[in-house]
Formats: sequence, structure tokens, C-alpha cells
Amino acid sequence: MNLVREPSELVPQPRAVAIGSFDGVHRGHRAVIDVLRGTGLEATVITFDPHPRIALGNKVDLLTTLDRRIELLEEAGVAAVLVAAFTPQLQQLTPEEFAERYLRATGVEAVVAGEDFRFGVRRSGDLALLERLGFEVVVVPELPGVSSTAIRAALADGDAQSAATMLGRPFELDGLVVAGDQRGGTLGYPTANLRLEPDLACPRYGIYAGFGLGHRAAISIGTNPHYGGTERRIEPYLLDFEGDLYGKRLVVELWERLRDEAVFESEAALVEQIALDVEATQRSRRP
Repeated sequence: MNLVREPSELVPQPRAVAIGSFDGVHRGHRAVIDVLRGTGLEATVITFDPHPRIALGNKVDLLTTLDRRIELLEEAGVAAVLVAAFTPQLQQLTPEEFAERYLRATGVEAVVAGEDFRFGVRRSGDLALLERLGFEVVVVPELPGVSSTAIRAALADGDAQSAATMLGRPFELDGLVVAGDQRGGTLGYPTANLRLEPDLACPRYGIYAGFGLGHRAAISIGTNPHYGGTERRIEPYLLDFEGDLYGKRLVVELWERLRDEAVFESEAALVEQIALDVEATQRSRRP
């Protein structure tokens, strides 16, 4: 896949393009990409960094990192991705200026989008304008009930299965393994301490079953209330894994929420519950 940051880096050739944030690359996005690929033109996506709503001062809990978004677009069969910096200058482009600079200059012949697609300063451009400018427009119906907002709501409820249904795959925790309390090792269940980027979505606190690095994982998300913790920790225990993960990227799928966090009457009771969580993780199935 060809990954670029400026339209001038794309060789002009007949292209079909889809434009948007593509946060999560969920089933609705995949429907657009399938139509994009079906045009027979060079399947191209223009996406933005940072997320436009974040750039405009809003809080957005992102479903994927930019790197993971790009990986998922490549897995979906996109041939070229232009990551456009969502700068004040880009935000002020008229629809006509955006079309000339990002579409016509790169050879775009067709734009694939949902019927409510808008672009340009103050979202003043629409599909009818693109047609007047000479581009073919291919409208893709929205998938009812599937949106990044709905997926975030499911995660906030701890509903990993519904999130997976909308995503078309399990939701992932994607971060860097950093030093933690190393308490899990003393209990017989060594965990990785996963640090997420601050603008990434985090599910409802609790204990989850999941999968990472080829191993099932029992994952604690929360503050470790048994030990009086206050800071959020994400701590996957990879079953039957041996190795050093410090400083490495780790992507962990969430399959199922098992229970709430809890305070136990003793450390022995905590260890007994962890054993039950591991058994439940072994029984869990990928949604």
C-alpha cells in the first residue's frame, strides 16, 4: 500500500477516493471500501490527523491509533492512503479548493461516500457540488446502527460483543508495555502494564477475557481497588506466555467482560478469583 502525507506525493492516475476519519475502520467503513475497490480504479482513502473533531477542540475517544487505522485500511484492500494534516489551513479550504488540490490533482475520477458527506470550510461542500465539478459520485447506504459513536457507547457499557459486531472484529487495546507495580508476578499471574495514548477509548472498568500475541488473555482494566489504587491500569495476563514485553507495542483483543473490579477479604481470596477468571478466559470465544 502507498502511504503519503501530501497530495503531491501521489502520482496522478485514475482513482476512486473515500474521504473521512475512518476511526475504528468499522463495518460501515468497510462497506464504503468494498464499493471503492469495486470501481476498478485505484482505491484511495484520504483520512485526517488529528481527528477533525479533536483539532476543533472537542473530546473524542478514538477507537484506533493512526498506525492501527492505516494497518486496517491496508488489510481492507486500500491501495493508497493520504494522511492529510488537519491544520487550520486545510480547515479553511473552500470545497472547490479542496477538490482541486486533493482530488483533481491526484487523478480522482470518482468519490465514494455516504449521502450525508460534507467537506470544505464549514462543511459547505456536498455530493451535488462534486458532481457539478465533474466527479462521478457513488453513494453507499449507511449500515443501520453502526457508527463510531455507537461503538464507543457499547464500550462504555462494557459490551464487548456489541462493539465487536459493529466493528466486524473484536475491539483492541493498542499500546506500549511499561513498568508497573509487578504485583501480578508475586501472585503467580504476571501481567503486562499497557499504556494507551491519552485520546484512545477505554472500555468500562472490569475484568475481561481476550487475546494477544497468540495467547488468550485475562485483562484487568481499572484502578486495582483491592490495593487502594486510584490511577487507571490496563493489565493483561497472557496465558502460557513467557518473554519480556517491556518497551514493546502490544495489541490485545477484548472478547468478553467477565466481572466488575472488586475488593477481596484477603489476598488469598483475590488469587482464587484470578484463577476463576483464567478458567473463564479459557472458555471464552472470540466474538
